[in-house]
Amino acid sequence: MFFKKSSLTLSSLFLVLSSVFMGCATEYNVATKSEEWIYYDTNKEIRLGQSVARQIEKTYKISANPALQERIKTIGEKVAGVSDRKELLYYFNVIEAREEKDKKDIDEEVNAMALPGGYIYCFKGLFSAANPTDDELACVLAHEVGHVAAKHSLKKLQGSMGYLLLKIIASQVPDAPGLTQGLDAAFFELMMGYSREDELLADRLGTRYARLAGYDPRGMITFLEKLQAINRKKPIRPFSYAKTHPYAPDRIRVVKEELGEGMSFKDYINIETQEHGKQY
Repeated sequence: MFFKKSSLTLSSLFLVLSSVFMGCATEYNVATKSEEWIYYDTNKEIRLGQSVARQIEKTYKISANPALQERIKTIGEKVAGVSDRKELLYYFNVIEAREEKDKKDIDEEVNAMALPGGYIYCFKGLFSAANPTDDELACVLAHEVGHVAAKHSLKKLQGSMGYLLLKIIASQVPDAPGLTQGLDAAFFELMMGYSREDELLADRLGTRYARLAGYDPRGMITFLEKLQAINRKKPIRPFSYAKTHPYAPDRIRVVKEELGEGMSFKDYINIETQEHGKQY
């Protein structure tokens, strides 16, 4: 949809030389509660996020709906303010199709994404199709803030794309060789979603942050139930929330565990159904 082919081969882009580990160090990640190898300090992470954000805003259009933008900014800043990386300056934006021909596909996407350094975007379709309450929206945004806190997007890019390519992107030099191809690849990589473990951790963190910010964390559950209903009525789109996130009953179970609630009979049946390869 937005990933442009290039004469520059992926193998040359993803080349990792021995310099990969120069200057790297382990750091304790409060969100994941573990020591992790991170190539970039916070300032470089923010520059990387800025570069990818510019590419996103070339591909999509920032919504001109002031009420929608104010709503996402107000709620987003509240949940970010209680997160494990509250020192970051977060940016929250609603995006929509730039071209008229793309409106049907893009503006029906029910999804959100987080970039390194605190850049968070929600597709317009998340509002038009799911019509989230403030509690539900807070949980969605808190989930994305959870990805930022755990540095999931940064680790995903540095693991799959290599140190040298990330260095090109983070340099922010307009004519740097391979910059356009690198940004396209980074964009595509992030839109493909995270591992199951990363998504479930973001659910746990998001539930925690939403509650600390004064929202009802059960909004995560009601939002997931809305998604299930939406997906029963229409095909799952390539980059929809359902496509890029784990199976909803698994996520609901994790949220309930975080809230200290037991698994219901309905939850158990849903998990059993999933294991047998069926979805209802």
